[in-house]
Amino acid sequence: MSLDTLIHLLQVAISPVILISAVGLLLLTMNNRLAHAIDRARNLVKEGEKASDSHKAHLREEIEVIWFRTRNIRYSIALASVSALCAALLIIVLFLTELIGLHHGWIISSLFIASLSALIISLVFLIVDVNKSLIALKLELEWNDSQNGR
Repeated sequence: MSLDTLIHLLQVAISPVILISAVGLLLLTMNNRLAHAIDRARNLVKEGEKASDSHKAHLREEIEVIWFRTRNIRYSIALASVSALCAALLIIVLFLTELIGLHHGWIISSLFIASLSALIISLVFLIVDVNKSLIALKLELEWNDSQNGR
């Protein structure tokens, strides 16, 4: 492999590397959202142990929303991980195709499309989670308003 070919190959491999870095930051954000949702659910369960029956019903409703959110975050994390994995495989395939001399663009294209598709679906799950977290906030605010006579 010539030096010019290697330099060109490294330039081409930069895009998937940047994608992996960006997905890593998204995974950090998603992990924080998951940890917060789990902590909130645990606090609601503890609060439910001392609550009245009407408050327990309200807490159960909030916990159901959090359960839905944690499932979506789990899917989002899994898909973002698949995206990073496909990008990493893409880098390896780029190098192997040059080393071996196979020039099957469909493999490279497929991995790139799979990586971005998984990332897009992951982001959709993240958007759904954000919307559900606003629903959980609305439930909590409505409960507080009802308790304070507003």
